[in-house]
Amino acid sequence: MDTKADNLDVESAVRERYSSASRAAEASLCCPVNYDTQYLEAIPAEIIERDYGCGNPARDVRPGETILDLGSGGGKICYIAAQIVGAEGRVLGVDMNDDMLDLARRHRQDMADKLGYDNVEFFKGRIQDLALDLERFEEQLRSNPVDSTARWFEAEGIADSLRRNSPMIASDSVDVVISNCVLNLVRESDRRQLFQEIFRVLNRGGRAVISDIVCDEPVPQHLRDDPKLWSGCISGAFVEHEFLQAFEQAGFYGIEIVERQQDPWAVVEGIEFRSVTVRAFKGKQGPCLDHHQAVIYRGPWKSVTDDDGHVLRRGERMAVCEKTFRLYSTEPYADSILPVPPVTPVAASDAEEFDCHGGAARDPQITKQRPDKSLDILPGSCCCGPGEC
Repeated sequence: MDTKADNLDVESAVRERYSSASRAAEASLCCPVNYDTQYLEAIPAEIIERDYGCGNPARDVRPGETILDLGSGGGKICYIAAQIVGAEGRVLGVDMNDDMLDLARRHRQDMADKLGYDNVEFFKGRIQDLALDLERFEEQLRSNPVDSTARWFEAEGIADSLRRNSPMIASDSVDVVISNCVLNLVRESDRRQLFQEIFRVLNRGGRAVISDIVCDEPVPQHLRDDPKLWSGCISGAFVEHEFLQAFEQAGFYGIEIVERQQDPWAVVEGIEFRSVTVRAFKGKQGPCLDHHQAVIYRGPWKSVTDDDGHVLRRGERMAVCEKTFRLYSTEPYADSILPVPPVTPVAASDAEEFDCHGGAARDPQITKQRPDKSLDILPGSCCCGPGEC
């Protein structure tokens, strides 16, 4: 539902403030963040001084990965990530602010010379519309200026064609989407699309690592109607639990808070605003097929429920489908889960549909390593094969 905040020119307020901040540092736009100094040494002081963020999602980046930074600003996080992913990796930055893009781009060659490789590229675009390259769209508009409603409809068609045929960021093309204090700057009516776009561009098995400002209770309307508070990361802050719900609604799994600021960064009318970093994974989509697998939840909780409604009771062999069995073998679940494969593997052609919401335990006869009821192995007996004891 639209609010007055949506009717405000939020994008103009954000663009004007960050254009100013690209020319002179503005301390009120950032939270204190500790970055690894070894990566900062190569980055020009101009970029470091005019960087505005509230976390360090680059800590979750790994060598060789393709990284997408939403709201890349002056390029600091991109240039940190570039050093981590190395020459085999790739870093893409997306920002809609021309001044910030200019700041990031004019140091690109210098950074490439320092690192010995050029693996960073910056695009002009809106983070809630990652398919539309605004610079390519602007090129088209110069040849087809909008001076009538007919030309306006034509421009919309051009934009749709660019999204479809030449997407700025292709679907399933990125290993990690990162962002540092930018999602809260997007107006509320665009936020569902924003999370859908993050999900779209990630590879299956990819992850989003997002640092942003959240609040402990809803921001009242009179604060949301203030463009300066929007551009200052206050009015647009997500209520903390709703921030995590947005990932869930977009189809992510394994959603967790990996970092949370203990003391609030700001307090306005008694509402606390603080930084959190959330990590979430893509890849749970697909059919649920029964391969007779089970998992045991280690604890310490008596039971837990995942994003798909699987209930895992501590210490029990819980029945899961083959897809969930694989997901539980990787982060963020692997340390809490013991995999229990079946005695006899089930061929893919024989696997039947599985009810992932049943919460049923798996019959031990299916996963028992030695299901022969006539077999007795007592302590001290040799249960190994020839030459193995």
